[in-house]
Amino acid sequence: MRSGFIGIIGRPNVGKSTLLNQMVGEKVAITTDKPQTTRNSIRGIYTRMPSVIDAADSADAGTARTAGGKIIDEGCQMIFIDTPGVHKGRNKLGQAMTEMAANTLYEVDAVIFIVDSYSEKGGDRYVFDMVKACEAPKILVINKIDIMEPDEYLKIYNLYDSAGVFDEIYGTSALTGKNVPELMEHLESMLDEGPMYFPEDMITDYPERFLVTEIIREKTLMCLDEEVPHGIAVEIESYEETPKLTRIGCVIFCEKKSHKGIIIGKQGKKLKGIGKAAREELEALLGTKIYLELWVKVRENWRDSDRALLEFGYKEREQ
Repeated sequence: MRSGFIGIIGRPNVGKSTLLNQMVGEKVAITTDKPQTTRNSIRGIYTRMPSVIDAADSADAGTARTAGGKIIDEGCQMIFIDTPGVHKGRNKLGQAMTEMAANTLYEVDAVIFIVDSYSEKGGDRYVFDMVKACEAPKILVINKIDIMEPDEYLKIYNLYDSAGVFDEIYGTSALTGKNVPELMEHLESMLDEGPMYFPEDMITDYPERFLVTEIIREKTLMCLDEEVPHGIAVEIESYEETPKLTRIGCVIFCEKKSHKGIIIGKQGKKLKGIGKAAREELEALLGTKIYLELWVKVRENWRDSDRALLEFGYKEREQ
């Protein structure tokens, strides 16, 4: 089969995680309208197993060849790596996120650079310079075309086409899936024959506990005002599995006492709402009833603490 690793990079809030979920076909990365929602490099896995099909179905065969009158679909496994939004970090967390995204560029077989507006400077230019320096084949994705005027799309297209850096340029709507199948088909054609890195039914290599903390953080972000989200982290304190029930205890950390009150809400209503929304999604994910307890604690300035970044998994220990 064809196989390989594909990095997804761009500034915050351009739709990287939404595109990842669309390409994999299931939710593996949390998405909100808040910038910098993604803090880790999230891996999503798309697998199509090799098969022999009738010639009448050859239009859907992807990378296929004829053999003895039959159509052989060679199969494909694409491992997408969704990176944190690249920005000039104002604290150690922001710096770690940008470093994580930059390092991904040197570990992949192809790169998707996502933009959603016209800009010759600023964040997009900063990311473009990083992408330009890497050696892997590159695709530009102009996202959110469902809400973009044709003239703006053309300006973005011409700006990056004239740079001569990208193998192909696609306009997509990660939200609706428009042109995503065509993008996937081209990505597959860019990959060489290789091994099957992960089992057929695996859509991400992250453990369940990581997904639990991400889902809780997503529901928290969706309920919060603009000044709070960047200072939120979630950590599991207890995790007990039985055949019919999973008991989970988690702490939502924030940086200020005033933020703690906002997260809890009047008479605890906001925290209860966060817990209910998270529990419903976790039950679907884990296939079991969930008993979820949430606490809110203050950990001042944790985004500038090396120790906290290590504990929360946002920074790797130095070897």
